[in-house]
Amino acid sequence: MSRDRHLRAMILAAGLGTRMAPLTDYRAKPSLPVRGRPVVSLLLELLAGAGVREILINLHHRPDTIRDAVEADHPDALDLTWSVEKQPLGTGGGILRAADFLRQGEDCLVLAGDMLLDVDLESLRAGHRAAGWDVTVVLRDDPRIANFGSIGVDAEGRVVRIGETRIAVKEGGREVAAGLFTSLRFFRASALEDWPDQGPAFEDLRDWLIPRVEAGSIRLGALIVPVDAGVWEPVGTPTEYLDANLCPPTMPRLGGRPETWSGPVAAEDGKGNVIARSAAVAPDADLERCVVWDGESVPAGFRGRDGVYAGGTFHPCGRAGSGAGLGSASRSAQ
Repeated sequence: MSRDRHLRAMILAAGLGTRMAPLTDYRAKPSLPVRGRPVVSLLLELLAGAGVREILINLHHRPDTIRDAVEADHPDALDLTWSVEKQPLGTGGGILRAADFLRQGEDCLVLAGDMLLDVDLESLRAGHRAAGWDVTVVLRDDPRIANFGSIGVDAEGRVVRIGETRIAVKEGGREVAAGLFTSLRFFRASALEDWPDQGPAFEDLRDWLIPRVEAGSIRLGALIVPVDAGVWEPVGTPTEYLDANLCPPTMPRLGGRPETWSGPVAAEDGKGNVIARSAAVAPDADLERCVVWDGESVPAGFRGRDGVYAGGTFHPCGRAGSGAGLGSASRSAQ
């Protein structure tokens, strides 16, 4: 089979987003706006900047919101493919469904759709190929490892532990380093085979890759990047989402000066709010450290702090979030 030498990519965007509820009642997590731009659009921009043109996005929960977000904000000259899952397939099931697309390139990249990311993808791909692994996971030397779990590697960069699971690798050494999993994983096309048979839904690391490593059919390695090499910020919970908007990371664009992501948001009002230009806020409304989505109308007399105004309702998101003056309070998570 003749394969394209260009890198293909898949954005995992089919999750239910339960940790982000109730905001994900309105929009799928990858379509949530960060300073006016959807998370998925920022990821597409990163991929396009690294020369990636063929990209597949899987969908399940609120698929229309992701399609609409991408249609309104995406780099030119992308060849996008959609994979709509009638039922959640997990990370592994989603990759299996996209395998024919991904195998058309020599290598492919799979990443999550719920993070702010700025890394040197071309350098990481070169590291993956130079190491000779069948699958390479990208880790980060990050102090937040205690909150997000870790993957352990031996002196040769071979993965020997994922979370609490030790991998029985015959040629593996003892664990000498660990890193936070960024969700980035590079696959050689030849590694996209030998799928598990327990059903259509499964996870790629736990259910597919670990058994294959222990059987000796693939080699799983890791690249650990320093904490100051680019940006990785999760957007998985309401608190993380609020922080991403109010304290956006500085983005060292490849080959350019550092800049901060910014989209169609109103000018700063001195209270740290991020308000879409298409939103209407009553003159006597009092907001502090809040995000107001596009098309929303904040009524007269409303007071809110540390939260998101979406769907005609205020949703406290920060640790001190509060709101008053509305007939309905923030809905509880499902």
